[in-house]
Amino acid sequence: HKVTQAVREYFNSHAFLEIETPMLMKSTPEGARDYIVPSRVHPGKFYALPQSPQLYKQMLMIAGLDRYYQIARCFRDEDLRGDKQPEHTQIDIEMSWVDQNDVFQVAEGMFTHIFSRVLGTELPVPFARISYQEAMDRFGCDKPDVRFGLELTDLAEVARTMTFNVFQRVLEENGLVKGLCVPGGASLSRKEIQQWEEDIKTYYGASGMAWIKVTAEGFQGPLAKFANECKDLVMAQFRASEGDLLLMVAGKPKVVYQSLADLRLKAAQYLKMIPSTEKRFVWITDFPLFEWDDEANKWEAAHHLFTMPKYDELDLLDTDPGKVHGQLYDLVLNGTELASGSIRIHNRELQERIFRVVGMSESEADRRFGFFLKALEYGAPPHGGIAPGLDRILMLLSGETTIRDVIPFPKTLTAFSPLDGSPSFVDDIQLKETHIRLARDQNDE
Repeated sequence: HKVTQAVREYFNSHAFLEIETPMLMKSTPEGARDYIVPSRVHPGKFYALPQSPQLYKQMLMIAGLDRYYQIARCFRDEDLRGDKQPEHTQIDIEMSWVDQNDVFQVAEGMFTHIFSRVLGTELPVPFARISYQEAMDRFGCDKPDVRFGLELTDLAEVARTMTFNVFQRVLEENGLVKGLCVPGGASLSRKEIQQWEEDIKTYYGASGMAWIKVTAEGFQGPLAKFANECKDLVMAQFRASEGDLLLMVAGKPKVVYQSLADLRLKAAQYLKMIPSTEKRFVWITDFPLFEWDDEANKWEAAHHLFTMPKYDELDLLDTDPGKVHGQLYDLVLNGTELASGSIRIHNRELQERIFRVVGMSESEADRRFGFFLKALEYGAPPHGGIAPGLDRILMLLSGETTIRDVIPFPKTLTAFSPLDGSPSFVDDIQLKETHIRLARDQNDE
């Protein structure tokens, strides 16, 4: 209650309008699956519950309502974990005639107001900013916990120098060799280190983890023989000291980053380096606009299809989409993504180019997004926004580790409601009224 009141106080005092958007909308699945709702009066047709009010809020900008916000309910039919539920609440914000810096300033103002009103604490602003690539290179993930150091080390030079063929072969195949120095980590037992290795093999597909203990007697560990060939270089690259543990992972970039990001958190927890009461915000910017889907063998939008590309990279859209970055940004607090947003496309021609990059035909684009494309023809102002997750904000403010602890009547990890037993079967008459016939008798369950 206090947080939502603070949100409304802030936006109402900054000339924003609180506007509700529809809960029954056209199905335009992006990212997660839609929850669909059958229509009784339109046989065979379905509404969808909104994954976000994205297109509606953009159309509000086209309509001339330059500053909008909504405490919006959103629904996503996806696999769940501790910080996700099938339905959640987001603080949805959109503004016309803005760039990325304007959005940052408004969002920082909102969080400053929330923390002041609810916790009685003052946040230092502006928040830190780092690019997506810098976040990956330094921390191994795009939602880093920046309350502690333990940054990753690039070991390409070390890998080329030592005669360890595994590392050299990875580099030849355009992979990565990176590492992590754990101060004082030489005190870990071999069994503890091997458990860390098993974890990254199991969860991220790593082929293994090389490690070295820096002791008074020299290097110890499976890679000690090879590391001794370039001992000074290894010590310099890791900035290592006696008593440290040096961890190394080689392979495809995604595997290396995920593995070392996990090892970084494990090491910080082992060393008790994470200040539990500190709140550290950081903006992550300049995300790739597209990512390659190996299964579908095509490009997919990394966030959503309505993000404005970097202006100086527009020429790459048709020739090398993987090198195009979006005017995208995430806000991260203590390793948890709190908000995601972007500057939007406000031109129909450019929007249709983005659709083509992901393999969407003109007829499909018209079927799914024709109403929005038509709206763009009326003259859309440059606009952008952001959508902080209310549930995650509450989770972090209250010191919890799962949003189920801050949501009334939450669902389980299987999207089941223990309170009322939903989802549940419905009467045959309800199925008949909505023109639905089950593929098998529900009594077979």
